[in-house]
Amino acid sequence: MVRGGYRANSGRPAGTGKFGESSKAIRLPVSEIDNVMRLIQNKFYRLPFYTSTVAAGFPSPAEDEMADKLDLNELLVKHPTATFFLRVSGNSMIKAGIHHNDILIVDRSIEPANGKVVIAAVNGELTVKRLSINGKKIQLLPENDAYPPINITEGIELHIWGVVTNVIHTV
Repeated sequence: MVRGGYRANSGRPAGTGKFGESSKAIRLPVSEIDNVMRLIQNKFYRLPFYTSTVAAGFPSPAEDEMADKLDLNELLVKHPTATFFLRVSGNSMIKAGIHHNDILIVDRSIEPANGKVVIAAVNGELTVKRLSINGKKIQLLPENDAYPPINITEGIELHIWGVVTNVIHTV
């Protein structure tokens, strides 16, 4: 008796599975199976996205047309392999719209530059501040008058982890 290999007319008829279309076997690391299954089950987190805008001033008539599905990963994460998330502790950046318990989306592939909000390790301690570079003078500036700037001088160890691209917080 022959075992294995192709057998004509065996298996599930094409298009009758859970997704209503042909399928193909793929190989992936065992450690990624849960992530792939989560993406499939949640349809890649694509949520309804409407074409109408919401007036922040006077009310305007709403349109009921849905334009597309919005994938938050696609919208918020430009460089997935270089991106990580971090939760904020403290209020030193409230004028920049960053509050206690917000989640920051940080991209390591973006070059830290003057005026960018960065995640920095100062002598081994993490902080989120606005980077200020004026000639050879480097400062990490808070966005709250109750906090002083951090002057980066000789002897202070500074390591920029990445640039903050987005803030997620509840209202």
